[in-house]
Amino acid sequence: MEFQYKPGRFFKLDDQQKLVAEVTFQTATDKPIYILDHTFVDPSLRGQGVAGQLVKAVVDKARADHKQILPLCSYAHKTFETKPEYADVYYHNPEGEKY
Repeated sequence: MEFQYKPGRFFKLDDQQKLVAEVTFQTATDKPIYILDHTFVDPSLRGQGVAGQLVKAVVDKARADHKQILPLCSYAHKTFETKPEYADVYYHNPEGEKY
């Protein structure tokens, strides 16, 4: 699926311009980290792997931008815990910092 991009967000609109899928992320101010904070998929698209594609879009951007990802969103956190191929961009927050 192709997504639109605006700084801090990948998303998909349907033909009526209704938001049907979105992932949002912020850039940490003092570290090279994207903070992935929200994933949304409309019920009409669930079960098709769309949320995983959204997270992958942020992973690909982080790799291109030489950043890591702190997944705060529960879906993204679970994805990072189960996908060893994302280990290179997974920021584990060892100091327990608040963002």
